[in-house]
Order: sequence, then structure tokens, then C-alpha cells
Amino acid sequence: MSAVLAEAVANAPPIYLDNQSTTRLDPRVLEAMLPYFTEEFGNPHSTSHTYGRNAAAAIETARAEVATLIQADPREIVFTSGATESNNLAMKGAAHFARAHPTGVARDHIVTLVTEHKCVLESCNQLQSEGFAVTFLPVEPNGLISPAALAAAMTERTLLVSVMAAHNEIGVIQPLSEIGALCRSRGVLFHTDAAQAFGKIPLDVRALQIDLMSISGHKIYGPKGVGALYIRRRPRVRLVPLIDGGGQERGLRSGTLPTPLCVGLGRAAALAGAEMTEEAERLRQLRERLRRSLARRVPGFAVNGDLEQRLPGNLNFSFPGIEALSLIEACPSLAVSTGSACTSASVEPSYVLRALGLSEAEANSGIRVGLGRFTTAAEVDFAADALVDATRRLAGQGTRAHISGG
Repeated sequence: MSAVLAEAVANAPPIYLDNQSTTRLDPRVLEAMLPYFTEEFGNPHSTSHTYGRNAAAAIETARAEVATLIQADPREIVFTSGATESNNLAMKGAAHFARAHPTGVARDHIVTLVTEHKCVLESCNQLQSEGFAVTFLPVEPNGLISPAALAAAMTERTLLVSVMAAHNEIGVIQPLSEIGALCRSRGVLFHTDAAQAFGKIPLDVRALQIDLMSISGHKIYGPKGVGALYIRRRPRVRLVPLIDGGGQERGLRSGTLPTPLCVGLGRAAALAGAEMTEEAERLRQLRERLRRSLARRVPGFAVNGDLEQRLPGNLNFSFPGIEALSLIEACPSLAVSTGSACTSASVEPSYVLRALGLSEAEANSGIRVGLGRFTTAAEVDFAADALVDATRRLAGQGTRAHISGG
């Protein structure tokens, strides 16, 4: 390689393989959003003039596009700032309403999984501090819930079950239909954090008997800062709002809606609906291409989480004896991630991988690769080579000493 070419390669941006963290804004989404930053700048809640009415109409179109993707009624979609807010509104809103409007046996018990996103776990911790009972269920070694264990955990006081549709770290897809049927048979609300599943796998809130579903824009090639909460309308799910104000979004989420962001979420949903099947198959083939290449060339290569019930673009894996952060540092040409929670003082193993039964050392080896709409086969092949080369270099260097606590 010439010196000029080597410098060009060294200065090139890393290949982006972290699409579970966030996705690049689709140019078609940006195109739909742009007019609402400039000439269509009206407040969607000021409908006494054309500017406001145009913005309001654009938001209602976006609401319908989001609803269509999950087979919902547009009136069941409430726009939020993202899935974290949606999760908080769903769980705290349902709990606070049940406490304020008791009927018969008190419904003050919530069931969730130990592998849920931190915003769900922290919402549960907050509700516990308010006197609600919470059961944190373990998962099977493949990351999936045991429906029998869920059924055993539910009591006559159970108000709500919250289970992530598709996992942000290990990509596993939970048995939503079984969970929904069980919850409906017990009169229990079923909430699912679908930030990773929305737009990537088919979702039908009626067929799956989902009562509350959290949605994020930036996971599906839409903008950051916008999301939605599906709230079943018939029979109506009642929530206490988190935000008080002018009563926008049918009183459930006050505040002026960001028209460009809502339009972007709607357009991203429409594109996902039109292209999901083809895109999923392409990503599945790329993922298998990467998995087979790594498995063939690295002894002891292990996939974390169920391989079949999995998002098509997700691959979470470990190389034996190789710390994840050391591997990431050794691959500056790749943008990949680990589920570890890092601070300036320490590195903690992924609580998700530990919940699968992995040791601390094994959990510290977990790497998450998220393939996406703009990932190419050439990039996958380059990534496989880079990971294998880095692993071989590190294997002879004793990487565990590099990480404190390793």
C-alpha cells in the first residue's frame, strides 16, 4: 500500500456498525422534514390561520403513518420526545391512575425482566419507592422470557407487565403473542418497549394484544428527539400524565409538538412499512455472512442470545479471552459497541449478559454489532477481517490486564 493510500485509509471515518444505538437519518426523511423548519413553520396548535393548520395537518398525517405500521387507530398515538419518555409515561401513568382510582382488589404490582432497558428498570425502582410492588423476572440463557415463569409471577394484584419487544443489546425478540394473551386473560395491562422492534419486524397491536407500546424515531432512520406511545383506546387504557400544561395530545402530553420531528417520524415509519420485508432479509443475510466468517476463523467464538428469535441486523458475540473494550480500541476503523457501563473509574460487565448466565469475564467480552439500511456487504467483509486481525494481535498480548477488574 502506498503512503498516500495508507494515510487516506487511516483518516477515513470508521465503518458504522452501531445501528442499535442510533441510525443515520434517511435522506428521504430529511427531505420531508425540511419544509417544516422553513416556510411551514407554524405552531400546530394555532389553528386560527393557515400556518398553524398546515402544521397540524402534517402532524396528523404523521400520526396516521405511525399508527398504520402497528395496525392502530391514529387516535391511539401520542407523540413524545422518545422511548424513554414513552416508557415513563406508560408505566408511571398506569400505576398512578390505578392508585388514584381503585376498584376492588388493589392493582399495585408490576412485573418486568431483569434485562429491560435502564429507563424501564429505573421507572420500576421509582414506583417501588412509592409503595408499588415490582417483580424482576430472570430470563433463560438465550435471553427469552419463560411464559410459565411470567404466569407464576402474576397475582390478582398485578396491574402491568412490561417486556421489551426486541432487545437493544442482544437483539432477541420476545414471544409477544404469548405474553399478550396471558396478560389479557388475567386482566393485566401489557406494555412493551418497542424502540428496537418498531419498523424492523411486523407488529400488530390488536393481534398481539398489546395495551401500551413505546416507539423511538432515531432507531428507524428518523430524527432524534421524537417518539410515540401507543395507548389502547377500546377498552381505554387510562394514564395520569407526566407533564402538566396546555393539554395537548388529548391531555396526555402537554407542550408544543415539534412539527419537523413528528413529520420525520411519520415518514420514517412509512418507509419502514414499505421496505421492511426486503430490508430484513438483506440484513439477515449480511449478519449470517459476518457470523459465519467470524465463527470459521476465531476458535471459541460465541453468540450471545437466541440466534433464531433475533433482530435481523443484530449480532452480539464474544471472543474468548479478549476484552471487548480492548478489541474496540484495536479496531479504530469500526464503530461498534459494548453493553458495558463505563465510567472514568471502572468498567462494569453488561448486566444483560450477566443475566444470561455469563461470567464476569465473558460478559466483559461482549461486542454488539448493529447492521443497518446503509450497511454493505463490502463493509461486513472488511469488519470481519478487522475483528479477526485484532483478535489475533490481542490474543498474544494478554488483554485482560488492560481492563481494571479483568
